[in-house]
Amino acid sequence: MGPSLPELERQRAELYAELAATGDFRRGGISENYRRCGKGNCACADPAHPGHGPRHLWTRSTPGGPTRGRQLAPGPELAKVRRELAAHKRFVTLSQRIVEVNEAICEARPVSPLADAESADPTGVEGGGSRPSSAPSSPPR
Repeated sequence: MGPSLPELERQRAELYAELAATGDFRRGGISENYRRCGKGNCACADPAHPGHGPRHLWTRSTPGGPTRGRQLAPGPELAKVRRELAAHKRFVTLSQRIVEVNEAICEARPVSPLADAESADPTGVEGGGSRPSSAPSSPPR
């Protein structure tokens, strides 16, 4: 048997508190790139040289749109974006855990006696909205 309903609700409250403290975040990833400038007399022309860099490129996909990228300045900007990407990973993990705990709560919560009435008419309104007929629908027996 798993955790009790009060324990699951406590876990959910803790997860919500963690989620609220997530702070700024953004999705995507950072790639580190080196490149050769193409000048024959440059050190990067040597095959053993890694090339100029590193350059850091932050890329992210936009829903229904193209992948976008932006070069990041070394130092504070790079550190900021790395923190925000780490916060996004935390957000995703917390969101998945919240869903799992909520599903467990749904399974653990007892069925109420009103559940049948609620499932039969989720609006809580009696009748189907049509007027009663003046004629009986079937002949009396």
